[in-house]
Amino acid sequence: MAEPPLIPARAAPPRTRKADLSWRSPALRGWIYQALLLLALAFLGWLLLSNTLDNMRLRGIRSGFDFLRDPAGFDIGESWLNYESTQPYWRAFLVGLLNTLRVALAGIVLATLLGTLLGVGRFSRNPLLRGLCSAYVECFRNIPLLLQLLMWYLLLTQYLPLPAEALRLGDWLFLSKSGLSFPTPSWEGGLHWEMPQLGAFQVEGGGALTPEFLALLLGLVFYTSAFIAEIVRAGIASVPRAQHEAAASLGLSPWRTLRLVTLPQAMRVVIPPMTNQYLNLTKNSSLAVAVGYPELVSIANTSLNQTGRAVECITIIMAVYLCMSLATAALMNAFNARMRLKER
Repeated sequence: MAEPPLIPARAAPPRTRKADLSWRSPALRGWIYQALLLLALAFLGWLLLSNTLDNMRLRGIRSGFDFLRDPAGFDIGESWLNYESTQPYWRAFLVGLLNTLRVALAGIVLATLLGTLLGVGRFSRNPLLRGLCSAYVECFRNIPLLLQLLMWYLLLTQYLPLPAEALRLGDWLFLSKSGLSFPTPSWEGGLHWEMPQLGAFQVEGGGALTPEFLALLLGLVFYTSAFIAEIVRAGIASVPRAQHEAAASLGLSPWRTLRLVTLPQAMRVVIPPMTNQYLNLTKNSSLAVAVGYPELVSIANTSLNQTGRAVECITIIMAVYLCMSLATAALMNAFNARMRLKER
């Protein structure tokens, strides 16, 4: 007699794990400890703020950010915005912020280009070029940035000729104690270039970069590019030698090997530390006060001296630099995610 077919047993439904709300649960204790720590930090912050405000009130010191609507009462020598001394403090802070972004963005681009060239030059077969790149790195990264800023400012303001005797490169560039003059596009009557011209006492027309801006930019670029060069050198050195041999076996030239094989693989090592250098360059722009460039910290110092709102001015500086640093880190992290090697 045939046996009846076996019916497979149904799998038992998975047990739902109940949340353990007892004190013996490590997860629950962890959440409670973190909540207590946050409450303690919030209480200490409130206590510090209330004591500070009470002491300021007893001494007759005004507080608050209402001063931002008052007329600033001081001029700013360099600005992308139309600014006058009768305008409020908030506009002066905006001018300082734009000046900071101006030098930071230009510095990041130039330092990246120069640092990459120096890092690649460390692997040159030419011993002279390799030695010059090494000497550059060791020189500029071991001299304090503040001294470099003062050196560039002294060179630009003391050793260059007067504007009437400016150094010139054709009819395009004029370099003197008043800064660097260059052509700028003009939209009046159709697009054309407004060329700088050497006048009787100064260079007229075109655009100009002040000595203060040039000193700050050169100091930041030369200082930061030395560190970027070492980052690029380490990234290239991390690529296995077998990759270079494989590229050579395919008949790729050294330049194509660097562009198509070495640098793409080195980016996964280069980008994270490069982000730190971009953040350092942006924050180091606060040293501009030493050469008289009107960036954010310089504007805040002037406002602090006039209004006495030290806490408020410092808070504005901290908040702005924090936002710029977080934005830079977010952009570089997104770029790093796109450049990450995709494994199959």
